[in-house]
Amino acid sequence: MRGTITRREFSKVLISGIAGTALGVFGGAGRAFGASRQVVVVGGGFGGATTAKYLKKLDPSISVTLVEPKAAYVTCPFSNWVLGGLKTMSEITVTYSHLSAGYGITVIAESAKSIDALASTVTLGSGRVLHYDRLVVSPGIDFKWGAVEGYSRSIAESMMPHAYQAGTQTELLRKQLLDMKDGGTVLICPPANPFRCPPGPYERASLIAHYLKERKPRSKIIILDAKEKFSKQALFSKGWAALYPGMIEWRGSTAGGKVLRVDPVAMSVMTEPGEVRADVINVIPPQRAGQIAVDAGLADAGGWCPVNPLSFESTIHPGIHVIGDACYAGPMPKSGFVASSQGKVAAAAIVRLLRGQDPVPPSLVNTCYSLIGPGYGISVAGVYRLSSEGIAEVPGSGGLTPIDADAEFLEQEAMFARAWYRNIVADIWG
Repeated sequence: MRGTITRREFSKVLISGIAGTALGVFGGAGRAFGASRQVVVVGGGFGGATTAKYLKKLDPSISVTLVEPKAAYVTCPFSNWVLGGLKTMSEITVTYSHLSAGYGITVIAESAKSIDALASTVTLGSGRVLHYDRLVVSPGIDFKWGAVEGYSRSIAESMMPHAYQAGTQTELLRKQLLDMKDGGTVLICPPANPFRCPPGPYERASLIAHYLKERKPRSKIIILDAKEKFSKQALFSKGWAALYPGMIEWRGSTAGGKVLRVDPVAMSVMTEPGEVRADVINVIPPQRAGQIAVDAGLADAGGWCPVNPLSFESTIHPGIHVIGDACYAGPMPKSGFVASSQGKVAAAAIVRLLRGQDPVPPSLVNTCYSLIGPGYGISVAGVYRLSSEGIAEVPGSGGLTPIDADAEFLEQEAMFARAWYRNIVADIWG
């Protein structure tokens, strides 16, 4: 990557640029062709909601049904800000009213129970059956329960929240932090790659440290990591030393960071060097594609869904497109921006396929902002294109916050992070 790019310009064009590319494939929105076709989208997060909206923007004649059990969706991006006391839950909650009223998308507030790829149907929890010409599956992540001895869904819901699916888990972890005594210890236990939002656990440590520094300054955070390195590590380490000296300790896998088992009663985790006790324990377990994708046979042995990068159509079940965290997309990280970028590419590809045309080779982008403190932001960005081996990052594209960035630059990054969130939420749900 190049050392720096102008973040102001990059952040302005990223969201609009990929949308413009998708619309440009057809010379603009609103050109309907042929009889109405049925497209069902399962999952209303960053990927699914984007796909539904851009399908209607590209061809209003397509009948689009969005299946999402949550009438109000809590975004994982910025949920760490809630943990740090910088945002409220209501500020990271969106609804689907504009997609329904503004674009004519049929929104069904139910869970998808099963997919029949041969019959081209989706069965809902109520028993209702939806038929489709094309299906988009964007279920996000699920967890490999049992991968960490002693850690289960029930333990996560009651004692050791993962908070990696925003909502009640976020609220539980926030409450535990509020209730913790000054001088307490917080453990954060990230998994090995791949997982949703690679910088997420480290931004979480940063913003929890911000809260503790203000309210419980004798407290400490220990990160027990299943990896030997992590995303934007040098930038995070520099920020921790500047803002929270002595408060955050990171232990890599070979330095005692690998968690062998947890004991929720004793509020401890066992590592190779021994037991580590804490007042609050945030275990983030290994992940895989969402359950509906696994049940439908869309995932491979690794737990993720292989796709054709030209259209994000499943290589296992034709006619089904898998986007977002659930799919395997080469070097692209599992992030909200990536899911939205893939959603636009999938929408453009589906419209062309329904017209009997071949998809156009896409250009995909990602940007990821992380907040270390309210006025201290860092970011990474990349551009991706198709190669003979699949999706590949364009050499020299994107950029990383310079390690020697001054205070003004870092404050601008924090400002751009807020603007990025406002813009992408407006683009998808607004």
